[in-house]
Amino acid sequence: MKTRILFLMLFMASYGFSQTINDYKGVIIPLRYELQKTENQYRLQTLTKLNLTKAGFQSFYNNEAIPSEFNDRCSMLYLDVKKENAFLVTKLYITFKDCFGTIIFQSAIGKSREKEFETAYSEALNEAFKSVVALQYKYNGGSGAKPTSAYAPVVAAPTTAVTPIVNAPAAPLIPAVAVPAVAAKNEANDLKISENKNLGLLYAQPTSYGYQLIDSEPKVVMKVYKTSNPASFMAKKGEVQGALVSKDNQWFFEYYQGDKLVSEKVDVKF
Repeated sequence: MKTRILFLMLFMASYGFSQTINDYKGVIIPLRYELQKTENQYRLQTLTKLNLTKAGFQSFYNNEAIPSEFNDRCSMLYLDVKKENAFLVTKLYITFKDCFGTIIFQSAIGKSREKEFETAYSEALNEAFKSVVALQYKYNGGSGAKPTSAYAPVVAAPTTAVTPIVNAPAAPLIPAVAVPAVAAKNEANDLKISENKNLGLLYAQPTSYGYQLIDSEPKVVMKVYKTSNPASFMAKKGEVQGALVSKDNQWFFEYYQGDKLVSEKVDVKF
């Protein structure tokens, strides 16, 4: 009896979740997962995109030009692939998060006992995608994440095999730009807050790579490039490269000047 009740609860949770994931228009894929040392290492991003297509999702690399109907970042899911430590076995699982960082779905764990890294990662990722394919995703016209949303991750059991994908085209790459880390409290002396550099109100114009921030002239003051985190952009102001990050509902342009981290407050209207 207990087993039947548990099965019924899992079924209802999975059904409710499948209704939720259908609220999202598409998926953003980062160019590098934490388990990778370089962008698209082992061709995992290429494999991810092809499997998402098979599962019915529209997906984009985070440096890819996105059509205007996908400009609302909270209408998109943000994918990541995680590795679980195991002895002599490669274990991977997939997470889908909303624009607030809430996990909407976590896949079943894909496993491989292959010794060669590329083969093992590809096999484990394909295995993990079985539970994604099993969702039978279909966009229902919903608007995606809302600030008050509270979702619980559900792990779906794999049902059908996914054919490994080989010889697929490599994902487009962009030059890596170092994103400065936010200084810890005990490093406050190393962080310069530029209070006197007031750029005035800047307006964000969508581009294929992210946004260009213009002033009232209008003149392009800064170019910002999308990342997998909607609260952080790679940024370039003139010859200065850094990051545009959101902290406490304010935007800051952060970059290194010598060995000192400089943070400039920027007023942006998106």
